[in-house]
Amino acid sequence: MNPTYDEILKANSLRGNEIKKTPLIHSPTFSGLTNSEIYLKAEFRQKTGSFKIRGAYYKIKSLSEEDKKFGVVAASAGNHAQGVALASSLENISCTIVMPKNASPAKVAATRGYGAKVILEGTNYDESYSKAKEIAKETGATIVQAFDDPQIIAAQGVIGLEILEDLPDVEEIYLPIGGGGLAAGTVIAIKEKNPNVRVIGVQSKSFPSMYESVKQNVRTLTGGDRTIADGISVKMPGEITFDIIKNMIDEIVLVDDDEITKAMFLLMERMKFVVEPAGAVGLAYLISKKPSPGKKVVAVLAGGNVDMYLLGQIVDKGLAAMSRLLKLSVLLPDRPGAFKEIVDIITLANANIVEVVHDRLKFKCKCRFSFSYTKSRNTRKRTSRIFDKITTRKNIQFKLLT
Repeated sequence: MNPTYDEILKANSLRGNEIKKTPLIHSPTFSGLTNSEIYLKAEFRQKTGSFKIRGAYYKIKSLSEEDKKFGVVAASAGNHAQGVALASSLENISCTIVMPKNASPAKVAATRGYGAKVILEGTNYDESYSKAKEIAKETGATIVQAFDDPQIIAAQGVIGLEILEDLPDVEEIYLPIGGGGLAAGTVIAIKEKNPNVRVIGVQSKSFPSMYESVKQNVRTLTGGDRTIADGISVKMPGEITFDIIKNMIDEIVLVDDDEITKAMFLLMERMKFVVEPAGAVGLAYLISKKPSPGKKVVAVLAGGNVDMYLLGQIVDKGLAAMSRLLKLSVLLPDRPGAFKEIVDIITLANANIVEVVHDRLKFKCKCRFSFSYTKSRNTRKRTSRIFDKITTRKNIQFKLLT
């Protein structure tokens, strides 16, 4: 049974004080970069760091008193786990979360911190979900689905109500699609109030399951390549979400990891927002493709739970993508002063040397430089000058690694 607009209104009325109405923030920076009027829906500011708490809370609050006695169980490696754990704590019911053995230690700790019992089982979501079903059968606990549940979908749809309340003349909305709960709920809310608003779902090119399913008009198992957007790495969309999205969404588009990385980097540098890869895909598409010149556009930033190791990689890759961090492998002549000549060239370009690896023990003396620019303007021109001086003036061989 598909959720209705009335169910979305009911979810909105029952969300209490714990589920925030997140701000819709106008961004002159991203408006300039995309040639649109960009507004950012800051779902990463929810207490658990993502929109997932909306659906989990409404689902658990709607359980009968009898069902609550047996508690709930869910399978998740991240945001859904934390949402279910917090919602269960707020309703004072027992909660078991099954997470893959390779789940992020930080996310496991956060889930336990919200009061859930965490069981590590399997190496992927499917194996963890099988264990969750076993627990539900043995204990009578209710399984809280991540996306393919009418009440979960309805609660995520409240985001659409909030967008229309804050920006009644919005023209387009870009939001992530994994299993489809967020997109399905939002599109129901938006189309009921204003059918002229375009709703565009965004998926990773590595996991285009909803994109291919809509294209083939049947749920399609696809994806599996590596991607940083693990939060939307879903191989098969839900039955309910697919039925809604195929009939109501205006378009589904795809982005790659490089485009996601750039969006995350710019969000950190320009807005001081830490947004996870899956949460940034809508803005990533807007920055890379500039599809909506002159229009009022909302990008839903769906979550902000980023592994700290990945965050460091995003900064490095973002700098490299904007030609502000470069790595060179240089074949130096084995003579006094050769190393200093390269250092002087980099210094004259107002660049900071970040790392040097120098190997004189091999027959050919190799040196690897990593350097960044102190100022971000004209980086490509300055880089060309460095290359020119190394090759034409010093006659030294080099290879650009980034």
